[in-house]
Amino acid sequence: MEGLSDPTGLGSSRLLRRAPLLAAALVALLAGLWAGLLRLGIGLPPLRPQLAGLHGPLLVLGFLGTQIGLERAVALRRPIPWPYLAPTFAAAGAIWLLVGLPSSIGRLLLALGGAALCAVFIAVHRIDPTWHNAVMGLGAVAWMAGAIVWLVDDQVARAMPFLAAFLVLTIVGERLELSRMRRPAPRARSVLLLAIALFAGGVVLTLSDPGLGVRVAGAGLLAQAAWLAHYDVARRTIRMVGLTRYMAVALLAAYWWLAVAGALWLWAGELPPAGSTYDAMVHTIFLGFVFSMVFAHAPVIVPAVLGVALPYRRAMYAPLALLHAGLALRLFGDLQGDVAIWQWGGGLDEAAILAFIGLAAWSAMKARRPRLGAGGLEPRQSGASPRPAAGAPGPQPPRRGHIRSR
Repeated sequence: MEGLSDPTGLGSSRLLRRAPLLAAALVALLAGLWAGLLRLGIGLPPLRPQLAGLHGPLLVLGFLGTQIGLERAVALRRPIPWPYLAPTFAAAGAIWLLVGLPSSIGRLLLALGGAALCAVFIAVHRIDPTWHNAVMGLGAVAWMAGAIVWLVDDQVARAMPFLAAFLVLTIVGERLELSRMRRPAPRARSVLLLAIALFAGGVVLTLSDPGLGVRVAGAGLLAQAAWLAHYDVARRTIRMVGLTRYMAVALLAAYWWLAVAGALWLWAGELPPAGSTYDAMVHTIFLGFVFSMVFAHAPVIVPAVLGVALPYRRAMYAPLALLHAGLALRLFGDLQGDVAIWQWGGGLDEAAILAFIGLAAWSAMKARRPRLGAGGLEPRQSGASPRPAAGAPGPQPPRRGHIRSR
């Protein structure tokens, strides 16, 4: 990837150009985490009225939406930078809501971000018409639909299935792409596509029949988790070492939580607007599945998008373990009605996310620090982090007509 060793400063210039979007995403993340502590009942100043109610949208659309939109814009590499409209609208919508300007405008900006990402995937499909790109494009549609539902209904809980679908379908589409390395039979791929269709159909059904829609979507989540656990390359790469094994551990843990989420959705059979059941249904997906995936792919995505090396370090296992331990405690507190355990679990999850960000920032800065070589000071090369072994989850060599980040 160009710019990792950064001898010419290309990585630095790229980082500076994208700094406003990255700063907005980081603000959305920190504000979303603060709002999460407020929802846990921690006695913190609210900073602004209704901040607690923005917890989900800030993290899902403000932070992850901006990051995913930025990654896709980088991958498309258009001479006219219109693909950057998706992360720009997402970041602007999050900041708008945080500042306290009229909420409807902020939600509209988030919906426009989803629409812009749909346009990106239309362009991608024209270049590389594949099933995995279609699935990720369906995730972009879910982003747009969820933001519109929130704009019209004014209840985040009504939009939650669509926000979950945005991230689940985006991630599953990426894993479907990488599953081709194991060459599953066409019938196996068809099974996954049926599971995706079941999940997507259930999400849409929640608008007219929430109980039935949640159960159908839950069955789709279970089916996707089972397929990923069986066919994903992580089953093989977990036997390797270093970054490759770390990623596989995080991936397999994510699939476990996706299955737990599917079971909870089937068991609940409803879409409660709040309470312990809703908390468990939401966070098994967004924390257990999504953030485990974020932890897994950060050493690959950060260099691809920013041109900044993020070497793997064994210490990355610590926040990953803390994330899953905290979620297990939180889920136990939800099911047992134990508020103290629920709060401890939620607090540990937030600490895990902050610890991972701090570790990643320290690791990236250390990798860029010049070191003393035979001829004096020389830049530290990106080789501090071993590349994933063959068959590992991560960037693949570019193919004709294939969209991939540098």
